[in-house]
Amino acid sequence: MKDKRIYISQLQDHIGETVTICGWLYNIRSKGKILFLQLRDGSGRVQGVVVKGQCTEECFASCESLKMEASINVTGMVREDRRAPSGVELTVTDIKVVQNPEEDYPISKKEHGIDFLLEHRHLWLRSSRPEAILKIRSNAVSILRRFFNERGFILIDTPILTGSIGESASTLFSVDYFDLGKAYLAQTGQLYLEAACMAFGRVYNFGPTFRAEKSKTRRHLTEFWMLESEVAFLDNEGNMKLQEEMVSYLVEGILASNEKELELLGRDTEPLKKVKPPFPRITYSEAVKLLEKLGKPIQWGDDLGGDEETVLTEQFEKPIFIVNYPKEAKAFYMKENPEDTRTVLCADLLAPEGYGEIIGGSQREDDYHKLLSRIREEKLPEEAYAWYLDLRKFGSVPHSGFGLGLERTITWITGNRHIREAIPFPRTISRLYP
Repeated sequence: MKDKRIYISQLQDHIGETVTICGWLYNIRSKGKILFLQLRDGSGRVQGVVVKGQCTEECFASCESLKMEASINVTGMVREDRRAPSGVELTVTDIKVVQNPEEDYPISKKEHGIDFLLEHRHLWLRSSRPEAILKIRSNAVSILRRFFNERGFILIDTPILTGSIGESASTLFSVDYFDLGKAYLAQTGQLYLEAACMAFGRVYNFGPTFRAEKSKTRRHLTEFWMLESEVAFLDNEGNMKLQEEMVSYLVEGILASNEKELELLGRDTEPLKKVKPPFPRITYSEAVKLLEKLGKPIQWGDDLGGDEETVLTEQFEKPIFIVNYPKEAKAFYMKENPEDTRTVLCADLLAPEGYGEIIGGSQREDDYHKLLSRIREEKLPEEAYAWYLDLRKFGSVPHSGFGLGLERTITWITGNRHIREAIPFPRTISRLYP
């Protein structure tokens, strides 16, 4: 019978058969005439057992010379082994070496500092911890897309190069754009999604965004992925309900599909099981009073920083919405709160367990004259926003939207303490390599 080339994740379905897997050696140990090969192929990990006399002398000799991360094609019999994490073991009969490294693999079993690991991120990805985190990230993207697709939302790919500022001008990356002057790497696709929601009603995007913030906190990256949504005829309360449904749907999906990865990371899943609607809502003013009571010095009008968000989320078992921030602390496009004109109709969703903001959202200003006034107050170039103002001239309606930071969300769900582990190749103010 011709050997079948399969993936490690499929081995359970081939017990008693001779198969071939193509992958890498991430560890090897010897016990006399027996070699134990730890193998991975991206789909899973399995142990291969090589017994002298049960394979050719050439095969056994080649195994003894293998270095860590050698790439190999391994043929053997699949044997059930309930003690093994994979539930199976491979009795090796033949090995073909694709490439055996000439030097020792730089990432060894000893402890390495974070700077060393980030410098070798291209190799660190092969380790079990980043593998688990990035598999959860991949699944999260699929779950979020499914959430919106099931509800009839249209995917809109918004520009990465733009002439319009979505947030603060001080956090923009600029590039020369031919003869048209400066263009900017998008901080958000929101303004374009607003145009799309006036055409399609319910829209979302999912792509990279860029913030030139000179921040060194564990919650900041200069390049990150964001899912954004805009819905016509939706107010701020409806916007929060949509976010509750989405976050609960996401967490439920990860718990159902990534149990193995969460266990490997040592994530306590009990707090995640409590993530079900409704989420608590407190006003910004109530948050300030609570922080003062908890001994955090803050004045009304200040934006909430990471420390304040951490303290607030530690008081709740679920994600919490902080609503109606001061106008000066938020972006120009947010709708004024008719009940308190000092504030806007917005909501930040803070993840529990001290993780802080994962979503920012608001009802958008749909009145042409009020929006123009805010653009002038912020001293933004009116000509760059002519198309955005057109949306308020022709068929303007109440509408709301939000943006979810993927890496912050994955950091919370996986129980990590630093956002840099939630993206394959983190970009920070001090790192552009590899």
